[in-house]
Amino acid sequence: MQGKHLIAFTMATIFLLLGFNVINGQKHEQDRAASVQSTAPIASETSATVGSDKSVTDTSIANKPLGEQPKAIIDNVAADIEQAQQMDKDRLETSLNEAQ
Repeated sequence: MQGKHLIAFTMATIFLLLGFNVINGQKHEQDRAASVQSTAPIASETSATVGSDKSVTDTSIANKPLGEQPKAIIDNVAADIEQAQQMDKDRLETSLNEAQ
């Protein structure tokens, strides 16, 4: 008799956890979709303020096949890092020139 109760309790717990997981997964997907939609205008505004062809490359990444998107994203990030390093180098040179 106790074994039946233990099995029933275990099965009920498994179903409750499964239901929670499904509901939580759907909520996570909705939150993720909302965050992607809310950051899309911000990304285009910042790319327009940078003044480079970044807005063109942002839209071209979305148009690429899924297999090529990670490489395009990495290329864009590498370009952003190089640009930031160059700006940092220029800022350092400017501060050194002002110090002299």
